[in-house]
Amino acid sequence: MEAVISPLTKIGRFLLAIPMAIFGIFHFLGAEGMAKMVPIPGGVIWVYITGVALIAAAVAIIMQKKARLASALLAVLLLVFVLAIHLPGVMAGGDSGQMSMMSLLKDLAIAGGALVYASTQPVE
Repeated sequence: MEAVISPLTKIGRFLLAIPMAIFGIFHFLGAEGMAKMVPIPGGVIWVYITGVALIAAAVAIIMQKKARLASALLAVLLLVFVLAIHLPGVMAGGDSGQMSMMSLLKDLAIAGGALVYASTQPVE
């Protein structure tokens, strides 16, 4: 039995996937600068891996191939960002703490949206 997908879900699919693809591309274009934020050894390699993961999630969501899995894994990745990158920045305080809070809330919201989208997709 095939699920009926509403027009809002179709629009939401693109509103989730396109920014993730762009963020993935940014990971390749600004890898050296982003590597400074990586809290584990390996720096720039993790930035590239993250870029690939973001682009792969976007492609899977747009093409609706393994979209449920891709959306759920995207949410996990974003929650890792929240806990490992943004929360320590928030805890540090100051002007950069405010920027970290905005990034934390953004990634938290996108993770929520990815989970909601994942719940609309059939199990493959």
